[in-house]
Amino acid sequence: MSEDDSKETSNGVDEDEWHLYASADYGAAESLENSEPSNEEETDVEWFDGDDFYQQGDSIDWDAPPCPAPLGIAHVIKIGACDHCLHRIGGRRTQSSGFEGGASLRKEASSRDPGLSDFDIPDLCPLCENLFDDVGNIVERIIETLEETQFRSMQLGIHIPKDLLQSEDAIRTKHGARGSKPLKASFAIAIQAEMLRKIPEIAFVKEYPDVMVTVDALTLRVDTDVRPVFIYGRYEKLARGIPQTRWPCRSCRGRGDGCESCEGTGLQYRESVQDIIGDPVKADMGASDTSFHGMGREDIDVRCLGSGRPFVLEIKNPKIRETDLADLESKINSNNPEKVKVNSLKWCHKKDVSRVKETRSEKSYTIRFKIEDAPPEDQIIESINSLSGVVLEQETPKRVSHRRAAKTRKRKIVSISDVVVDGQEIQFSLRCEAGTYVKELVHSDEGRTIPSVKSVIDRECEVLWLDVNEIHAD
Repeated sequence: MSEDDSKETSNGVDEDEWHLYASADYGAAESLENSEPSNEEETDVEWFDGDDFYQQGDSIDWDAPPCPAPLGIAHVIKIGACDHCLHRIGGRRTQSSGFEGGASLRKEASSRDPGLSDFDIPDLCPLCENLFDDVGNIVERIIETLEETQFRSMQLGIHIPKDLLQSEDAIRTKHGARGSKPLKASFAIAIQAEMLRKIPEIAFVKEYPDVMVTVDALTLRVDTDVRPVFIYGRYEKLARGIPQTRWPCRSCRGRGDGCESCEGTGLQYRESVQDIIGDPVKADMGASDTSFHGMGREDIDVRCLGSGRPFVLEIKNPKIRETDLADLESKINSNNPEKVKVNSLKWCHKKDVSRVKETRSEKSYTIRFKIEDAPPEDQIIESINSLSGVVLEQETPKRVSHRRAAKTRKRKIVSISDVVVDGQEIQFSLRCEAGTYVKELVHSDEGRTIPSVKSVIDRECEVLWLDVNEIHAD
């Protein structure tokens, strides 16, 4: 576990930048010079060089070798270092560490120089300002905050005021042993050691922690962030009229307590694939919410059949991080079995979200439409089959122009099969490139898709329904 800058950087989302704490500060004051010329004679300025510490009325400003030399340890004692900092920068091995190790060094130094016994530990250590006295209190706060949360790993971030870090660094680099750890690292290690003493089974990690903890050394505030867990699977949408994700109300946009139009729900549609799957998961894992990441999405009025559409469900702030996925799959499938089912659930990582969302896979569909004054059946079948293998030029459809860039896309029809003519209704199956607008392939969207079923049979076409039969992702 890194002490302060252990969180990896990413894309974006949406990511936790713990390394910023390394340079965090509460502000800086600029010195202002008098713009008016001064007639006063210049006087010598006596600069503080880091050696003039006062202890019990005595000024200590003599040169001393750095620790672990005996005179160096004696000097650190005289400037008022606490036992923890004495051991931290003393550079001497002892049987104990921390305060006990420092106390043994102090005792050893006093046996060499009895005069050191006159130097009591001051109320405020010049190196840490008594931060190490608060380690136990901080650990208790962390444990209390995470009392009801299941976790196995933790990442720790420390925020210490910049002026304290600078003053500690000046003393340590001049008088401390070479290689002695700086204040921030030592403070993090002390917290980790106490956490492990209380909860031996946890691990401190650099990436993918179960929880992230931030400690503000100035206020002793503890903030915890329970990291989400991710489940990969496939869903089948067996009913029409259900959006993939929550759809905010068009009138109130889901703000506040909703409106009359949405009856206070804040939603345009009461049900979604996200919630039909996510609600049992939230209940099972004690989570606050979910985010749904699908490999594309079908229209609200389109079913998704076959082996289903790949997705990743992000479970936020879970109290329980480990659960039986077979049992969870059963709970989801019994939630609304006539509408949505899932299969192939497995644990995954955040990186799988981008993999799923960016994967472009061929898809198979079945579509049914209606025409008037139908041509002969064999002519219809031949005309539709002639579209197999062609590359369409599709302008952005009118129905999605408000959220899609206006451009022409080239999409290939891989194959067409099973053309069935049933009076004025026609049905066929096709396999096509990812991103093909299948409804527009049939009715042409007023000529925005070329060629189209409308153009080859020379009839107006009204789409009745569309099903996704398979997403060829794996």
